[in-house]
Amino acid sequence: MADPYHIPALLIPSVDGLNIRPDGVYVDVTFGGGGHSREILRRLGAGKLIAFDQDEDAVANCPSDPRFVFVRSNFRYLTNFLRYHNVDAVDGVLADLGVSFHHFDQAERGFSFRFDGRLDMRMNRQAAKTAAAVLNTYSEERLADIFYFYGELREARKIARKICQTRNENPFETIAQLLEVLKPFFFKEKEKKEMAKVFQALRIEVNDEMETLKIMLQQAVSMLKPHGRLVVLTYHSLEDRLVKNFMKTGNFEGKLEKDFYGNPLCDLKLINSKAIVADAAEVEANPRSRSAKLRIAEKK
Repeated sequence: MADPYHIPALLIPSVDGLNIRPDGVYVDVTFGGGGHSREILRRLGAGKLIAFDQDEDAVANCPSDPRFVFVRSNFRYLTNFLRYHNVDAVDGVLADLGVSFHHFDQAERGFSFRFDGRLDMRMNRQAAKTAAAVLNTYSEERLADIFYFYGELREARKIARKICQTRNENPFETIAQLLEVLKPFFFKEKEKKEMAKVFQALRIEVNDEMETLKIMLQQAVSMLKPHGRLVVLTYHSLEDRLVKNFMKTGNFEGKLEKDFYGNPLCDLKLINSKAIVADAAEVEANPRSRSAKLRIAEKK
């Protein structure tokens, strides 16, 4: 039996969070293996589901269902494609920000330090910027900032300096080359955790994940109908902070602003005051769900 493309974390709570109406219009902005989409379709009647994914591999997972529309694009273009498909407003938007097993388990995609392969990390393989390009062309200062802000690495500046010294003689092409440079910076007992932070930082930069997430969240709210739901699964503190701040205050800084009359200037209200996390049974069945946090908000 082939390995699954992806096993969604918190599948039922996520789809429950959409509060699906049988005749509603919903959007899954991170289609991937199609787990969330299939569950949404199971609950829909005559409604409609529009799913986004920029990775060409996801196309093979599309269900044959007249209620389903697939958009092969980055979710930062949410509004444009909804209008292209004559959708002016939707009842719910779901985003699972985790990287699919499929990406981690394919050596040639370059997302994991478990295999050797090219330093790629592009979600959209038609995009120009790869992890190798970042390592070989960015300034030392810019690399240090990426490792510090996106990977939260204390050795960010030293790592950036060593990368720049190394690339002058041997430009980076493979994961093995990068690991050779990184190993002296990490104690053996924490090596895997620290390596994962480096790879996370590079992946975020290659795919412009933080800026793209901000754009999607703003567009999602603008497209939601009153009482429509925004459901987001996060997996690391950077994206979770953005989502939490945005849902609570309507901005990414987390500062609640009020109008002249003292009314909060936020279009959303939280459904759950705290993030929903996986229980012990789910973590045992799907260890990658351990870091998942589910946040749900409703448009006022």
